[in-house]
Amino acid sequence: MRKWIRVAIGLALLAVAAVVAYRLALSKVEVDVLRQQVLGLVGDYKSLQSMYNEAVAKTAVTELVVKDSRLSVVIRTIQGVERVIDTPFDPTREIFCDYVVLDGRLWIRRVYDSHTAPRDGLVIDKDFQYVNWNDPGARYGKAVYRSLGEGRWVVTVTGDGSLALVKVDAKTEVTLSGPPPVRDYEQVKKQVDDSLAKVTLGDVLKHLIAPSK
Repeated sequence: MRKWIRVAIGLALLAVAAVVAYRLALSKVEVDVLRQQVLGLVGDYKSLQSMYNEAVAKTAVTELVVKDSRLSVVIRTIQGVERVIDTPFDPTREIFCDYVVLDGRLWIRRVYDSHTAPRDGLVIDKDFQYVNWNDPGARYGKAVYRSLGEGRWVVTVTGDGSLALVKVDAKTEVTLSGPPPVRDYEQVKKQVDDSLAKVTLGDVLKHLIAPSK
């Protein structure tokens, strides 16, 4: 009787180990497929790598400076600092940088804090004080926000329009871009999802027998 119990326990442990191994192998296969997609090595999608790199590349679009508890917005061109716009907002509150996507490009519109209604925010570009949302080129608005401490803060945007707001060192050289293009990279996501959906049991077993390096 004890022998059969030991055998049953052994078989159960083997089954658990097999399931764990299968799941690990499946995860590894999915990662391999995803990496291949990102690098543009699958089928006819040789342009996927450049599409992916363009989608994730970050561009600095706005610089905020907090000095002596006062917040200002720095506007730069290729030639350097064009102007510094002082704001009345308290940087210890949440500071919002408000953008609008028009004609496929991202434009800064307003800056305001959490105690200020967006309509009462500081308009950075008067051309965007009012947006005609009936215009086919007017796609949507975006905002990024956080409370700010003393120093320099930079808003960055990726190719698909994802915003980030990070602090940079005082000596860090920041090159601000003009209104960068914002594109739809849904095709990239769809290609990746389609490839992952095609992962089969045979792929997993093949990886278990001869795992890729």
